[in-house]
Amino acid sequence: MAPDPIVPLDPAWPKMSLEQTKALLTAPGAKFEMEAVEIRGVPTRVWKNAPPSLRVLAQMVRAYGAREFTIYEKERVTFEANYRATAQIAHQLAVMGVTKGDRVALAMRNLPEWPAIFFAAVSIGAIMVPLNAWWTGGELEYAMKDSGAKVLFVDGERHERLKQCYEQLPDLERVVVSRAKGALEDPAVALESLIGETSGWGELEDVGFPDAEIAPDDDATIFYTSGTTGSPKGALGTHRNFVTNIMSSAYVAARTMLRRGETPPAVPEPKVMLLVIPLFHVTACSAAMMGAVASGSTLVFMRKWEPELAMEIIQREKVNATGGVPTIAWQLLEHPARASYDLSSLENIAYGGAPSAPELVKRIYEEFGALPGNGWGMTETTATVTTHSGEDYLSRPTSAGPPVAAADLKIMTVEGDRELPVGEVGELWARGPMVVKGYWNKPEATAATFVNGWVRTGDLARLDEDGFLYVVDRAKDIIIRGGENIYSSEVEDVLYAHPAVTDCALVGMPHRTLGEEPVAVVHLAPGKSATEAELQDWVRARLAGFKVPVQVRFATDVLPRNAQGKILKTDLRALFAGEAAA
Repeated sequence: MAPDPIVPLDPAWPKMSLEQTKALLTAPGAKFEMEAVEIRGVPTRVWKNAPPSLRVLAQMVRAYGAREFTIYEKERVTFEANYRATAQIAHQLAVMGVTKGDRVALAMRNLPEWPAIFFAAVSIGAIMVPLNAWWTGGELEYAMKDSGAKVLFVDGERHERLKQCYEQLPDLERVVVSRAKGALEDPAVALESLIGETSGWGELEDVGFPDAEIAPDDDATIFYTSGTTGSPKGALGTHRNFVTNIMSSAYVAARTMLRRGETPPAVPEPKVMLLVIPLFHVTACSAAMMGAVASGSTLVFMRKWEPELAMEIIQREKVNATGGVPTIAWQLLEHPARASYDLSSLENIAYGGAPSAPELVKRIYEEFGALPGNGWGMTETTATVTTHSGEDYLSRPTSAGPPVAAADLKIMTVEGDRELPVGEVGELWARGPMVVKGYWNKPEATAATFVNGWVRTGDLARLDEDGFLYVVDRAKDIIIRGGENIYSSEVEDVLYAHPAVTDCALVGMPHRTLGEEPVAVVHLAPGKSATEAELQDWVRARLAGFKVPVQVRFATDVLPRNAQGKILKTDLRALFAGEAAA
């Protein structure tokens, strides 16, 4: 495979190698020191100084007091107010009969009450079940039945979508509705009747947290996988999974600074983050929110993503970091009104869940003066395993970065019987304290996916000689045309490099003699144009002929994605259904 294009950098970079930074940061007595503990019978490296549980984290952050934790439109909630609301909800859950191991479901938009409900449940030992707020009533009903949730928190929109299903949920005892749109009937009660409006949270009685004994490897969450094929599976996460991400994010930030020749601060500086990824996904809940809570940073929520409104917020709140999926970065870059807003506060724009063009990495750095970021993780790893940032990302823009110090990666044959050497493509396996216990109520799927501490990811990938990860494709999405393998990301990278293309995906369509043929769906930048023949010639000039899409369809909007930012290729295949039938 062709090497990454190298962006010109300070000739003296890097000041330290990856191994040198790892040795310094993880040395005995250092902030990121590691130790070996046994997790489910497997010796595992963990961060020695991570908080022992989410309960402890929820109590520690009270020290941030009057600093703002969440901002949603005109609502501003301080850390102290959030702490008091969290404690009140925890006591209300206890009154409802929720005990350790009971499941508490949560289906709502990114709202100030979301973090308070989450930390209230996990702080008393309950298992929080964040549900995809974009799901239909039937999909939400499936997850409720599968998890056996005893209590459900919903916003008014989700309540209207779900209320006809409540009688079909035998385990459900209580529904708590936030921002209800009308009168409520049993078993539903208004959240505001329990803790009031967000504006009054700071005046709530300081009741403290109910007593609870929680160990690092106790159950904490069930996050459902995206379900691009078949029914979603619930990944059963632990308290250790989440507190691991706090340390992993801080470790990467320190590593980036050391490689640049800077000294990391002893205490992380609070930032303002515009969070546009839904909190029901581990990227937002684990990789973003946990770090924000631990560092005393502010989370700004939007009701829905709108580029110009986002720029207004960035200017008004002096936002330091945002991101989500590459499309968000592209829309900020390409928006005709960008010059009307002061976006100079931006320091980081990070994303994942979809391939991105090397050109995007460069433009974020040159036009925003911000550092781009990317990484790799999945629901089964509670998000972060690798993180790519700063000059490392500029130098290797098609990589997902190296693993954090507490994680290991290896490339195996698809059959899982042999580890492959550096540079060869195979199935990516990952292990570390961020890997979940398994799938809820699915022992066969758990046994097939989790092997002696390793998770079989289903991603096809390779590692370079420095340990940087390159995700090539999902194993199930590989296109095999006449016996030749076509890795979607390779063709997508070429399409992304075309100046008119801002979003694209390659999918395989059945073919009577070849098995499959590649077809592409693209979205063009505002004011740009390209024809099917032009894009086919563009690919043909850069890749082997069998990799050229036989058809190119043009989408008027960005391509459909699930909550994790992954393009829903099944939906795109429907665009070619007529040709497939023929």
